[in-house]
Amino acid sequence: MPCSDAEIRELTTLARDLRLTIVDVMAWSGGAHVGGSLSIVEILTILYFKYLTVKAEEPQWPDRDRFILSKGHAAAGFIPVLAKKGFFPEEELKSFNHFGSPFAMHPDSNKVLGCDASAGSLGHGLSMAVGLGLGARYLKKSFKTVCLLGDGECCEGSVWEAAMALAHFKLGNVIAIVDRNRLMIDGKTEDVMALEPFGDKWRAFGLEVIEVNGHNFDELAAALDRGWAATDKPVLILANTVKGKGVDFMENNVVWHYASGDSELCEKAKVSIMKGGI
Repeated sequence: MPCSDAEIRELTTLARDLRLTIVDVMAWSGGAHVGGSLSIVEILTILYFKYLTVKAEEPQWPDRDRFILSKGHAAAGFIPVLAKKGFFPEEELKSFNHFGSPFAMHPDSNKVLGCDASAGSLGHGLSMAVGLGLGARYLKKSFKTVCLLGDGECCEGSVWEAAMALAHFKLGNVIAIVDRNRLMIDGKTEDVMALEPFGDKWRAFGLEVIEVNGHNFDELAAALDRGWAATDKPVLILANTVKGKGVDFMENNVVWHYASGDSELCEKAKVSIMKGGI
C-alpha cells in the first residue's frame, strides 16, 4: 500500500537514526563498509518496518518472509536494522567486528538472529533466493524472499544464471533489488565493467523491471507493492541510490567504500546527517 504522510515521517526518522548508527558502528568497529551501507538505508528501513513479515521473538518462524543481503559487506547497515527491529539489543552493536562478537564484517546466519543467509562472497545471494523461492513453492508456503544486490556484484556470471532461473521457474515469490549506486571498490561500475543498458538486460532475462529513486519511500512502496502482488513473474527493482547518502563528504566518493574514522570525523558525519534532515 502507498505510504501515508504519517508513515513517511516515521520511516524518515527511522532512516535518519539508522544512518547515525552506521556511523557509530564505523567508529566502534574500527572500520566498516560505510558507503554502501548508507546507500541502502531507505531500502532496509521500508522493508523491515513496512513490508517484511518477521517475528523478532521467533527468528526461525517458518512462515516469515526471508531477506538476503547479497552485498554482504553492507552488514554495517543490515545488522543495526535487525537490532532496531528488536532481534537483539542495540547495545550489542558496540561489539561489531570485535573478537568473539557474532557481528562480523559480513553477516553470519549461524550467529546473527534475524539473518536468513550468510553473505560475503559476492554474486551468490540471488541464487540462494531462487532456492528459497522453489522451497516455498514445494512446501506450499506463501512467504516472499527479498534479495538485495549491489550493482558491482552484477559483474558475476552467477547473478545472471540466477536471473535466468527466476524467470524460467516463474518465481513471483522472489523480489530482487539492486542498489544502483554506480560505484564499487575499484571505482565507477561503468569503468570497471559496464552494466548499461542495465534495466534492459534484466528484462531480456525475463524479469519485470521497475526503476525507482532508492531514497524515495513513495517510489519504493509502489515498486514493493508490485513485487508483493506478483505471482508468476519475478520483479527486479532497480533502485538508483547515492553511495554514502546522507553524509555530504562521503556522497558519490569511492574513497568511502570502506573507511574508519576518529571521534571528530564521526561527529562531523553525524552533523551532516542531522542537517540534511534525512
